[in-house]
Amino acid sequence: MTMPLVESGELASGAADLNFSAESPDWIAVTSRRVLLRFSDGRSTSLAAGEISSAAVETLVGGGRLDIRTHAGQLYQAYFSASLSTRFSQLARSIERLRDGEQPLPAATGERIRCERCRRLLPEPNGLCPRCVPRLATFLRIAAYLKPHAWRVALVGLVSFVVTSAGLLPPLITRDIVDKVLAPQGATNGGLRLLAFYVSLLLGLRLLSWTAEWLHGSIVARLGARVTADIRSQLYRHLEMLSLKFYDQRDIGWLIARVSTDTGTLQDFLVRGLPYVLLNVLTLLGIFGLMLSMNWRLALAVAIPLPAVAAWGFGFWRRMGQLFQEWSEAGARFAGQVSESLSGIRVVKAFAQEPGEIARVDHYNRNLLRSHLKTNWNRATLLATMGLINGFGVFLLWLFGGLDVAAHRLSLGTLLAFYNYTLLFYGPLQWFGALGSWMTQAFAGAQRVFEMIDTPPEPYEDAQALPLPHAEGRITFRRVTFAYEPGRPVLHGIDLEVGARETVGLVGKSGAGKTTLINLLCRFYDINEGSIEVDGIDIRKLRLEDLRGQIGVVLQEPVLFSGTVAENIAYGRPSATLPEIIAAAKAANLHEAILAKPDGYDTEVGERGGHLSGGEKQRLSIARALLRNPRILVLDEATSAVDSETEKFIQDAIRRIAGDRTVLVIAHRLSTLRAAHRLVVLDNGRIVEVGTYRELESRRGAFYRALEASGV
Repeated sequence: MTMPLVESGELASGAADLNFSAESPDWIAVTSRRVLLRFSDGRSTSLAAGEISSAAVETLVGGGRLDIRTHAGQLYQAYFSASLSTRFSQLARSIERLRDGEQPLPAATGERIRCERCRRLLPEPNGLCPRCVPRLATFLRIAAYLKPHAWRVALVGLVSFVVTSAGLLPPLITRDIVDKVLAPQGATNGGLRLLAFYVSLLLGLRLLSWTAEWLHGSIVARLGARVTADIRSQLYRHLEMLSLKFYDQRDIGWLIARVSTDTGTLQDFLVRGLPYVLLNVLTLLGIFGLMLSMNWRLALAVAIPLPAVAAWGFGFWRRMGQLFQEWSEAGARFAGQVSESLSGIRVVKAFAQEPGEIARVDHYNRNLLRSHLKTNWNRATLLATMGLINGFGVFLLWLFGGLDVAAHRLSLGTLLAFYNYTLLFYGPLQWFGALGSWMTQAFAGAQRVFEMIDTPPEPYEDAQALPLPHAEGRITFRRVTFAYEPGRPVLHGIDLEVGARETVGLVGKSGAGKTTLINLLCRFYDINEGSIEVDGIDIRKLRLEDLRGQIGVVLQEPVLFSGTVAENIAYGRPSATLPEIIAAAKAANLHEAILAKPDGYDTEVGERGGHLSGGEKQRLSIARALLRNPRILVLDEATSAVDSETEKFIQDAIRRIAGDRTVLVIAHRLSTLRAAHRLVVLDNGRIVEVGTYRELESRRGAFYRALEASGV
């Protein structure tokens, strides 16, 4: 039917920016009662909540498509570009909520892919624009890390003053040597004694300058290293406290590059950049003041190239920012690819894909090389051009200074002093040109580090959270809906009651949502809608540390850390005694396997447990969970990597310990769930069956079909 698109209470809407036919709606809106559609030819229609069968987003190359189906068999398809993916995914979720009689959600605004200030594309969605990094704010934040080292900073300032003073005096002494000793005719023995005095003074100043420079470099190196260590430590501590959602959105190699490369760049700036700002500023001011006092006209002539130096340095400051950002990103991508290739080296060798991995790493290495060469070519151009501009100042000095000496308006010694001061003057100016490159690189890296530090951590420090010293183990899922990506839920309105000390098996094909339920119970992610309760308390109101302290988790893929077998078993309870560790190993049927090894419980497991078999790693993971004595035990495919005989021992152990705790079991082998009190069958994020093993088998429904497919 056709109707005007006017209705109060619009909650979400989206304009499709790709249109392939007149049958494709180019605008969709969701109200509290219906879905409104408008087409490119001016037609419009509406769908009541009861007419809608489904709404889903399909990902296409460069964009996507929103499909809206009705119970009458009608299909409406709206096409959109990739930049609107988040908005239309959320719009699909709003339509589904309307269909289910719930309040629709507002549409999302999408990711930020361009800088809001300069409109350039960002290196990554919602990331930083290297050209628009707030330099002053970043500088002040870096400087704040110097506060705990205030006495070292003060000492650097004092030594800098000594270095500057010792560097400014030699040209004046040279002037006096020429004008008072060498230039006068018929120098006497008194003149020779004066020469010896001046030379001794130069030597003393050189020794003083060397000592001060050595102290300056030593203090600065220690200061830079300590400040960088503080930042690196704070960054890693914060990374440990961030949610899994943060890690899902970022490559581990990229994070490693941030911790190592960016903090290393920042240290380079703190050691070779920031401390010398004060030193060179003092040098410039001192030199220019002395030149003005000796001959102000000649001093102004020497300063003529300064505007060109400033303009050239400013232009390259902005240019180098983008180049350093590209270099950093290329380095992060290279590190990520190397990390991925080496982490999966067993798979690479199993499939004989060494040439392919080498080619991929070579590709990223070539990109890194190109970025490196491009950056350094531009930096070399900056320095060379600065040298050319500086040479023009020396030319002006000899031109005007020579004329003044010839006209007897200036002494030869003063001209030579001016020449020495000019060389000293343009040295810091050239250094300031290089400082622009360092600062751009360091500030971009520091801002990326600060961005991670500013990412909100998991709520460990919530002062309003309730304690949970001892849980009974009752678990309640109430209308739980969750999506890893906005608008694409993997769980839909889950309702489930698990009693204390009950063993419940979660059954379903891959992607049904079993592991997601476990992730939400552990609060690795926060639900989008509904609530999860432990002992009648919403887990979002509980102290996160207490909640996870009551849950023992055995993952499908066991994760071990470098160290001994005993240290890995006691990972969740480092204070455990050896008898307690052995008891947990026996419960997991691992004790005999450990004793068969030459070093027993002191056996090194190797990187990622490489010295243990797959079954041993899985049983060690089970022992680690049992040692915590949790009130809720979660087994996510915990027996997937063990043989049938070992699985029987593990199942016996689980039955022994399950009597006084709540157990949630996800098992690929459905026969292992016979002893569970209940089975919950999930399909496409919804619970489709609940009952005992025999009840579900007799119903000949989804569980029975899964049994048939598995051959049990």
